[in-house]
Amino acid sequence: MPSVREIQEATGSEPITMLTAYDAVTAGLVEEAGVDMILVGDSMGNAVLGYDSTLPVTMDEVISRTASVVRGTDDALVIADMPFLSFGTDLQTGVENCGRMLKEANANGVKIESGEHTIELTERLDQVGIPVMAHVGLTPQSVNQTGYVQQGASPEEATSIVELAKAHEKAGAFACVLEHIPANLAAQITDELEIPTIGIGAGPDCDGQVLVINDAVGLGDWLPPFAEAFGDVRGEMQSALSRYVDAVDSGEFPAEEHSHTVEELDELY
Repeated sequence: MPSVREIQEATGSEPITMLTAYDAVTAGLVEEAGVDMILVGDSMGNAVLGYDSTLPVTMDEVISRTASVVRGTDDALVIADMPFLSFGTDLQTGVENCGRMLKEANANGVKIESGEHTIELTERLDQVGIPVMAHVGLTPQSVNQTGYVQQGASPEEATSIVELAKAHEKAGAFACVLEHIPANLAAQITDELEIPTIGIGAGPDCDGQVLVINDAVGLGDWLPPFAEAFGDVRGEMQSALSRYVDAVDSGEFPAEEHSHTVEELDELY
């Protein structure tokens, strides 16, 4: 398993890979592929739980899913995504909720959608030994304020994002996700930070990249403009499921090789 320190030391050298996962089976496959970090993202809300956004995702859902991912892996660094309102109300609640991800789900660290209100929390978490991945740019938990649009397009917004990333690095964050910001802004932030940047829709110059697993394998019915499907899992599943239904309808399944009989039972009928 790469440690948080090893991830930090990878800054500017080998590209860092991260994917989301929400269950043990998928996490095992992600790990086998050689991914460095697994994010148990609150993107589970849209990806697997049937919500319209990440906002309804609960602490218990993230803890359960994170524990499942941990059970399905041996080497990947597992980061739990802190859901909406699990932090930001008061410092003590935020610290306690982040601690639950390590104590109850065995996560290696937490990711927090960052703002001015999370600088102190990041510093406190670092002090008590909870690794923090910051997240700036597009933060989906703020969808009601910002929408799902690119952030940092104006000089004022760009400066604010740069300063926010630097403030969280100073507070002790070990890495920083840069989501859906201009590539040249991401390159600037990557150059100014000593901790690694993990991009999603932020261009090629970040220290690493992250995608939602549904997007990466082609499982969803929609793809963000900054993502790429590296497979067609949705199509394969649809084909397999259709063949199953056809086989049952036609009587081809189950076949003789799928069944067995006990001769002694014949006398009962």
